[in-house]
Amino acid sequence: MSGDNGGTNGPVEKPRADTAVDGEGRFVVHVTLPLPASARPRLLLQLRPPKGQSKEQADRWAEESGRVVALEPAGQDRWRAVLEAAPALEEGRWDAYVLGAPGEERVPLLPGLRDLRVLVSGAGDDPRTPLAVRIPYATKDGRLAVRAWLRATHAEAGRIDFSGSSMTVSARLFGARLGEGAAVSLHRRGPDGAERQIALRPEGDRDFAFTVDNRDLLADGGQAGAGAAPAVWDVYVRPAADVARIRVARLLDDVADRKAVFVYPAAALGGVTARPYYTVDNDLAVEVTPTAGG
Repeated sequence: MSGDNGGTNGPVEKPRADTAVDGEGRFVVHVTLPLPASARPRLLLQLRPPKGQSKEQADRWAEESGRVVALEPAGQDRWRAVLEAAPALEEGRWDAYVLGAPGEERVPLLPGLRDLRVLVSGAGDDPRTPLAVRIPYATKDGRLAVRAWLRATHAEAGRIDFSGSSMTVSARLFGARLGEGAAVSLHRRGPDGAERQIALRPEGDRDFAFTVDNRDLLADGGQAGAGAAPAVWDVYVRPAADVARIRVARLLDDVADRKAVFVYPAAALGGVTARPYYTVDNDLAVEVTPTAGG
């Protein structure tokens, strides 16, 4: 499908796709593509391979991990594909392409209109699990991709309020309920594996809130000097004393990458600053950074 645009029925180099998520969780794609009605184009969603793979491993991954859906005629130069809610996409980032005849080169899709109104209000009242989320977005190089999460249990971060050196987070559980011994824990990245356990306040069997005093996250044995690497604390909840911990994250809206979009204020603690942020996977964390004057 790599020809030029000279003929009225010829393929285009970079077809554009409008996307939507409907109330049933289906992912709907409309592609603008001037092809004859007899053509049989297909939508390909390709899961990106893990980092560090060789070319041979990446090629094998590409052959085994793609999801292909037929594009059906939907008007003049328009084609439509529907990716049903089940089976869910594996967690990761999926690049979108158009395929033509067998053996033809895949063509990347460009993002068009994205109707994500269903996602804007979140899915906070739907406790179904596993939790499957699919959000279309534009990559840094301007292509269409889909960010997918698939989690058997999940803790959805909600409102974050700030007061002095502390922050209070509201959250809701999916696939789990609060029980005896429930608590929030923060784990510092690195070889020492330091942990801080925090009491939570139940607000029902799935909703809860917790308050983090940033002073409790200062380095053991004193504060690191200026220029030292920041300490990052990942936030988890353990719904009960005898169950596995669950990562606290924000997944249930229309934002595929929160890290650069949601920027929270930092609290100054005399030589360090502490601020919450969302990671590249939209997980909640707290970063403690030595200041120049510390």
